[in-house]
Amino acid sequence: MARVFISCGEPSGDLYAAALADRLKALDPSVQVTGFGGERLREAGARLVGDFHGLAVTGLVEAVRVLPRSLAMYRRLVRAARDERPDVFVAIDFPDFNFRLAAAMRRLGVPVVYYIPPQLWAWRRGRLRTLAKLADRILVIFPFEPGIYQAAGTPATFVGHPLVELAGTSSSREAFLAEVGLDASRPTLALLPGSRPNEVRQILPTLASSLRSIAGQVPGLQVLVARAPGLADELFAPLRSAPVPVAIVERRTDDVLASAEAVVTASGTATVQAAIHACPMVVVYRVSPLTYRLLRPFVHVNEIGMVNLVAGSRVAPELVQDAFTPDATAVEAVRLLTDAAARRETKAALERVRGLLGGEGASRRAAEAVLEMVGKRRERLVVASG
Repeated sequence: MARVFISCGEPSGDLYAAALADRLKALDPSVQVTGFGGERLREAGARLVGDFHGLAVTGLVEAVRVLPRSLAMYRRLVRAARDERPDVFVAIDFPDFNFRLAAAMRRLGVPVVYYIPPQLWAWRRGRLRTLAKLADRILVIFPFEPGIYQAAGTPATFVGHPLVELAGTSSSREAFLAEVGLDASRPTLALLPGSRPNEVRQILPTLASSLRSIAGQVPGLQVLVARAPGLADELFAPLRSAPVPVAIVERRTDDVLASAEAVVTASGTATVQAAIHACPMVVVYRVSPLTYRLLRPFVHVNEIGMVNLVAGSRVAPELVQDAFTPDATAVEAVRLLTDAAARRETKAALERVRGLLGGEGASRRAAEAVLEMVGKRRERLVVASG
């Protein structure tokens, strides 16, 4: 019986962790999954030692506020691992927490697989070697990453992006829009304001403020908002005075993206999800001014949207920090909603991005690598005991 300990710290990681747990159980029905995650990982049959809600934030300033709770959770997870002695530890993104937890696992003699490592190549390249010391195996999900890791002396395996197989819709566009009270004959704009509370606080008010200008230029406009699980109602208060019909939908982001002509999305996993649905997008982001000033000197890429990094060019406009204003958002959203040529060109570029993401089977390939690590550990234990 394989014992796998998984740690993920945000909704996207929870989605990937759940898919990994499903594939692990399909390959080995006796596997036991324990860990730190969210509701999706629990639903996949894992026994959760801790839940990440309230701990998932972005930015240095924001992270300081949750530090006491993070330390308490870290200690709880280390105690659980010490008691249960898992065969392998799988870290999924969430670097500041998972790096520390991976180091503790190594001290306990538990092999470490880092599945979906943080984007250190974008802003903290010096930590690539730290990651190499922490992880026995690194599994990456973007095609350009193995080369970056290899150049840093850190081998990594490309398994493909799990969203390619996970990004499925549950109904037709017409049925979905009718279900949420909207009209399939009207132009539809999607808003994805982020999955963490502090992201939504920084981003959604500006999106809401842009709607009046967009509506004035796009007759009949209606809006779909993808709401991440666990977010408080008050975060969406800026939409109450929206000048257009708005439907807020939870846990159905794929249906939202498949039903919209365009999307304005917070930078992150959602840009890849939008690319998979070939939904033309505007990428936006904002953190606290202090966090931005502290981090900006360490950023090593010209784009922040993963869709642009995979494409190798700017296929989606980006509005970051001070450039992210209601007026600028409206200009880009209106262009995508009304310029048919721009939409066709963008959709073709996004379809090319999807083709670079590795096809289906990423979660299965990751699960095979994890179980391979379990097998190697057990072989070493047999040799040591003999």
